[in-house]
Amino acid sequence: MNIQYTLVIIKPDGLKKSLTGNILTRLSEAKLCIVGAKVVHVSRELAEAHYAHLKQKPFFGEVVKYIRGEPYGTQYQRVLALVYEGEDAITKVRRLAGETNPEQAEATSIRGQYGRLTSSGLFENVLHCSSNPEDAEREIKLWFSPDEIVSETYPTKDVEMKIKRKGWL
Repeated sequence: MNIQYTLVIIKPDGLKKSLTGNILTRLSEAKLCIVGAKVVHVSRELAEAHYAHLKQKPFFGEVVKYIRGEPYGTQYQRVLALVYEGEDAITKVRRLAGETNPEQAEATSIRGQYGRLTSSGLFENVLHCSSNPEDAEREIKLWFSPDEIVSETYPTKDVEMKIKRKGWL
């Protein structure tokens, strides 16, 4: 059995188009288990770290703005990040997602159904999914802390931290 973990991000255009339910329904066809989920306001640092492999590309700045939701106004400057667990999770999710370029994606895939290529050349492909096990581990560790995942995905250690965070009044 090849149990894998994969990161899925429903991007700002997917949220703006109210596609979250449709995308989650399609992903449920893979028969995987969601072990982490959260809504994230994507900082510039997180976006740049996520797309670090594209840093030298001429479109780097545009993909950073895109995942941060900048083209869609403040109401959509967030994403839904999920961690899926299951047998061959990466392959199953990528098959359902389709090609990165929505125009090359199979019409029945998520990106083929809901994605588009903008007049500026930006791929609005509604979701991100990890490419391989190494990328999945790097991305999951970037987007989630171990406490935010309900499964033992990767080895952890106890770390004592002094942090300041918001609390309820």
